[in-house]
Amino acid sequence: MKRTEILDKIIIDKGDKIALKNRAQIDKAGVLALNLIGSPGCGKTTLLERTIAELHDPRAGSVPLKVGVIEGDVQSNLDRDRIARAGAPATQIQTGGACRLDAAMVEKALPQIPLDKINILVIENVGNLICPTGLKLGEHLKIAVISVPEGDEKPAKYPTVFVRSDAAVITKIDLLPHLDYDLDRAATDCRKLNNRIKIFPLSAKTGEGIDAWIEYLRRLSGANRPARRAPAELKEPRRTAEQK
Repeated sequence: MKRTEILDKIIIDKGDKIALKNRAQIDKAGVLALNLIGSPGCGKTTLLERTIAELHDPRAGSVPLKVGVIEGDVQSNLDRDRIARAGAPATQIQTGGACRLDAAMVEKALPQIPLDKINILVIENVGNLICPTGLKLGEHLKIAVISVPEGDEKPAKYPTVFVRSDAAVITKIDLLPHLDYDLDRAATDCRKLNNRIKIFPLSAKTGEGIDAWIEYLRRLSGANRPARRAPAELKEPRRTAEQK
């Protein structure tokens, strides 16, 4: 094994241990944690704003669920400020050039989020479909976000994030009449890579398709169940045969 490979393994192993500590803290609070991964401009923050609105002020008959957000960006507090205006507790991680968050960064940010007062924690990773995919942060689920303007070939060109994600949100479907985008192709390519992935085409702007996404979060949040126990390891979704 080359020296660089040994160093990479040491770093990853250390990160996984911190991720397990993060998960234990999150589980103790009974909070569902999501790692949101997508390219710059795909609509991650806009999706969060709409999600917060839908969960904080639900329709009649639904219990309000509170969301907290850890924002990751190379620089600036712009997204944190947007989330705060949407009514959710938020903190910002500025990576200073790093193209992804790691477990140590999240560990330092967690005390800034009132875990005892929220139901769902969303970690919005740095805009990138490659760098963030391999590192565990302490989340329960990875969510891939792609958008109609990016093109329907994203799952085929960037397979790893879809192999490792539990769900894929396809945003900005209100633009489908104006762009050459094959929604069926994108969804099919996702499922070829990961036969258990959930697909949510939606528009955070118009609200089309948002109900299925919100119901998915409600079902998984476990807001009315006891706090989850921290598992022995951080598991990833089952891969299809050709990916094993």
